[in-house]
Parts: sequence; structure tokens; C-alpha cells
Amino acid sequence: MSSSLVAKKEENSNGASILGEDEFYDAVESGSQNSEDLGSSRRSSMVALIPMPNSATSSHPLWPEIQKVVSDQIRYARMGLGKDQWQLFADEGEMKMYRREEEIKGMVMDPLKACHVVKGVTGHEMCHYFFRPEYRYEWETTLEKMTVAETISDDTILFWQLHKSIWPVTQRDALFWSHMTSVPDPNDRDAQNIWVVVNNSTDLDKYPPNQGKFLRLFLTVCMLCQTLVTPPKQGSTITRADIACKITYCSVVNPGGWTPSSLLRTIYKREYPKFLKRFTSYVIEQCKNKPIMY
Repeated sequence: MSSSLVAKKEENSNGASILGEDEFYDAVESGSQNSEDLGSSRRSSMVALIPMPNSATSSHPLWPEIQKVVSDQIRYARMGLGKDQWQLFADEGEMKMYRREEEIKGMVMDPLKACHVVKGVTGHEMCHYFFRPEYRYEWETTLEKMTVAETISDDTILFWQLHKSIWPVTQRDALFWSHMTSVPDPNDRDAQNIWVVVNNSTDLDKYPPNQGKFLRLFLTVCMLCQTLVTPPKQGSTITRADIACKITYCSVVNPGGWTPSSLLRTIYKREYPKFLKRFTSYVIEQCKNKPIMY
């Protein structure tokens, strides 16, 4: 989740900008080297797929929200791009990233959608490393601190994350639930072996927003992964050479503060492809000498 790609223009006590926009832009550019759409009016006729959760999740007060958001995100992720709605901004081999320019009250909230195919790993493995907290520091380079605010069950966790500060950008934090599940569809042979992780902002009294020097960002992220298997020769065992993972990654982030549009779009054009390549390379490296997780 490359959710730290946000900025707020610094202001003095009188509300005036300390830096001119050009200076602000240059400062962020020099300091940020390490730093689909929910609003679409289109609707799919495809039935959203979501299996029953374990009992701990289904009895939690957040479950109705989780069920709806996950169902919506699965449907959106499986939609096509449509005509003239998405702009291709990164095209590197199997990885393609698209965006739609949207601003709400002057705030950039461009939906992003990435499509990628990674060889040698399964959808379950990709989602496992994206979901589990013990791996997050290893692939998410923007994190300063990550806390498990609540473990609802094995498939649902509440996270609080503080992202690294980049001068002169106001430091951001995020509070969200994360849900991981498989989504088999008995009526669609091509929809088997699909796993998904959905992250969505939430509220928790213990972690109030916009306290002290931090600004709260709000996000919805979906990582939908399908395992593709090439049948090996008769009598042969399936190996990692026979498998691949088709990834659809969707993200929309509300930065929670004023951001120059051109600055934010320049940063995410650079950082989102880096994030996806870094994360997929990490999973490949972690899995290469381990048994296949279907």
C-alpha cells in the first residue's frame, strides 16, 4: 500500500504559505526518494463473491461494513477498464498502471488500477505477504511505525500506521481494517484460485485522527490475485515454473490535507510502479525455496 504519497503545504500561524509552490515542489521532490474506482458510475452485472468468514469476524460490529466494502471491491477489480475512462501512466512489461483524474473540493483523489502478472508465485502467497503484519516492514519502505490495533481473527486485522516524514510534508498516519479471503466461484471456471486483501479506513477511539503533528489519510485498497497454472507434462509434479499470479491492484487515497495537484500526481506516477515492483520481487524471493501455497 503506497499510501504515504500525500502532502500538505506548510502554513504559518496566519495561514499564509511559508514556501512558494515552486519551492515546496522542489523540496518534496528532493526529499521523497523513498517515500478503482470507488466513484465510478458504472456498475457490473457480475455478482460480488464473498465466502462466509470465520465466526470471530462475522460476529464483530465491523462485519457488515467489511462484507459490503469487500464485495464492492471484488466487483470493481474484476471490471474492465471501459472506453476512455482510464489513462495508462506506467507500462513496464507485464505491469500496466492506469489512473483517472478526479478532484473533490480541490483535493486529488485519483483512482488507480494496476494489472500485473508475476511468475513463480500463487495468489494465496501474494495476498499472504500483503496481509500479514510480520512482513510489512520488509516491503513497505515508507513505514516509520506500524501497530496492530486489534486482531479480530486470522483473516481480519485493524492496523495503525505512521508513515515517514519528508520535509516539508506534514507526516501522515492511517487507521484501517484489513481483510483477507479466498473468493471461489463455482459458476465461473476461470474464477478459481482467487484471493483478495482489502484495506479500508476506519475509526477507533484509541487512535483519534489529526492529533498533534500528524494528519490522517483515508484509503481503500484492493489486492486481487488469481493463480494461473500451466499443466505440466503428464506424470510430472507442478513446480513454480508452472504457476503465475495475475494481480489486479486498485487504490483510492484521500490525502487528508491540501496538496498541489501536479506535485501529488508526479509523486504517485513515480512511486506506485516502484511499490508494486518492490513488493512482487519481495514475494518471489520469499517463496522461491518454499512449498507452493495454493
